[in-house]
Amino acid sequence: MTTPLAIAFLPLTDSAVLVAAKEMGFAEAEGIDLRLVRDTSWATVRDRLVYGQVQAAHLLAPLAVAVTLGLSQHPASIAAPFKLNVNGNALTLAAEFAAALDPHPANRIADPIATAHDFAGAIGLHRRKPVIGIVHRFSSHALMLRYWLGYAGVDPDRDLNLRVLPPSLMVEALRAGELDGFIAGEPWSSVAVAEGLGEIAAVGCNIWQRGVEKVVGVREAWADANPELLDRLLRALDAAALWCDHPANRATLATMLADPAYVGQPAALIEQALAGRMVLRQGEAPVDIPDFLLFHREAANFPWRSQGLWIYSQLVRWKMVEPSAAAERASAGVFRSDLYRRALAGGTTPMPGASLKLEGALSQPLGVGTNRGALTLGADRFFDGRIFDPDAIEAYLQGFGRR
Repeated sequence: MTTPLAIAFLPLTDSAVLVAAKEMGFAEAEGIDLRLVRDTSWATVRDRLVYGQVQAAHLLAPLAVAVTLGLSQHPASIAAPFKLNVNGNALTLAAEFAAALDPHPANRIADPIATAHDFAGAIGLHRRKPVIGIVHRFSSHALMLRYWLGYAGVDPDRDLNLRVLPPSLMVEALRAGELDGFIAGEPWSSVAVAEGLGEIAAVGCNIWQRGVEKVVGVREAWADANPELLDRLLRALDAAALWCDHPANRATLATMLADPAYVGQPAALIEQALAGRMVLRQGEAPVDIPDFLLFHREAANFPWRSQGLWIYSQLVRWKMVEPSAAAERASAGVFRSDLYRRALAGGTTPMPGASLKLEGALSQPLGVGTNRGALTLGADRFFDGRIFDPDAIEAYLQGFGRR
């Protein structure tokens, strides 16, 4: 007998772990009858979770923090005990705007510092204040965009028109001329490039090499009331993430995601992100980006509390939340490494010995202490070389000159 469990999700390549958990039988093996509820917008996914229409959700990591802090409509305490992926997003610009940047797309993504300055210079030359699509105000992509352009002196609230749209509507908005670009998860940048509507100008993994992206979010009260079921879910997701990360499974996974019930886009476009071989401009050869999207390796699923605090620091930086000890504690508490450890304690997946770390400190892979086996963490540098110390948030923010 299986236990029914519903998870809301958006049609994105990084829903792969959820889809594989259902379609490859990992959820069933844990006694779960997994129902995936496809939605259009992050606001709807959020509301389904908050109001109990589903037990869990494919969720933007900063949105989980924002809901907990009461920044996004109805406040509710959200627990994120599992990260679904690391990286996976891209900034795509309309050809007219992209023409003001380096003419070679591969150079753009390889040198985010130069491209940020090119972008800043192009703003004043454009026919209007650039309209850039973001999937939600509290999205990893939007924070990444702010962090990146802020380096070049751009104030996104002053110099850009940030327009919130569901990921699946970005391509049509670009086609209609309503956007000058957008930042979103795959496959939507690849779709825009394939249709000749835009060019990829930056990728998330070259802004923050191991940037936090999507999580599985559950209501904290539900997690407390259903510990055994939550543990089974996390074990199923761990097995699915391991399967998704294996190169031999990419073609099968891409075909699975191409189903209209899930992402509903061509498997060939979906597979580009899975393989880290992205076409940046229509008609050009793909470019290798090995860390474009990670599902399991290098503790990709581990919910580092320090990443919740980095999100909090950016919310403070951009005046989305007033700084306070209570908000800081709540932000760290969203990322539930304790629940992850509990669920996977009897398995073979190695787990870090710590729950916080310096973010951005690793310039090369590093072996770390673990409860079992060997664990190597990948390079996690920010493009500007900054290091985030979760014990020194105020000093970190002062380094940006506090707006």
